[in-house]
Amino acid sequence: MTKFVAVFVIYSLIIVLIGFYIIAFTGFHRYLIPGKYGINVDESEKISEINEKMIFLARELQSLKATNERLRYALILSDSTYSDSLRQERDTLQDIEAFPEGGNILYAFMRLLGLEYPQSESIFFIKPVEGFISRKFDPERGHLGIDIVVKEGTPVYASAGGYVVFADFTIDFGYTIIINNSNSYITIYKHCSSLLKKEREEVQQGELIALSGNSGTLSTGPHLHFEIWKDGNAIDPQNLIVNY
Repeated sequence: MTKFVAVFVIYSLIIVLIGFYIIAFTGFHRYLIPGKYGINVDESEKISEINEKMIFLARELQSLKATNERLRYALILSDSTYSDSLRQERDTLQDIEAFPEGGNILYAFMRLLGLEYPQSESIFFIKPVEGFISRKFDPERGHLGIDIVVKEGTPVYASAGGYVVFADFTIDFGYTIIINNSNSYITIYKHCSSLLKKEREEVQQGELIALSGNSGTLSTGPHLHFEIWKDGNAIDPQNLIVNY
């Protein structure tokens, strides 16, 4: 009996020593010992870096989601009550109106003489840029406006006066500006390189609002994508723009 106990103890010591060697010198302890001893410094730094990237991406996703929501609501804000509320707020601010840099010669001339620009109840549209149309209005294929090819950085003018309801960057359409015009019309200018007007600003017909570009994942080259909407329906701009 004594011999059996002695053999059992010896074998137990041998197994313990072998186990200790495996755990201590083979790195197997990383899977058995939790906490800071289970992860080395390099792995800890990589985990921290991945965690920071995940937080950054989550914030970017939230920002893009908020921008898309604003864009969606901007497309439906075409009623007169919204325009009237913007006009009342603007009248209380005593802002100094920016002098238009081009586009509407009559407006510039009357402003130079200190005269008030006449606001007609009817509405008409002018060319936002000078260029040739590379793609026409084709709603059956999802193209709800016209593409006007111009060099990047070409001045873009307001096709009609109104209030800016959206001016920001979107993934698909790049820098986009949307103007709420009178008579429930909306004009949209996409793929710009920069925007010169901010949301809630009033713009006059022919006033400089942006510079053309090639921004957004859906852009295939330097051009301006221009749309006109009325009561939630896209309209062929060529049927409304004067001299087109």
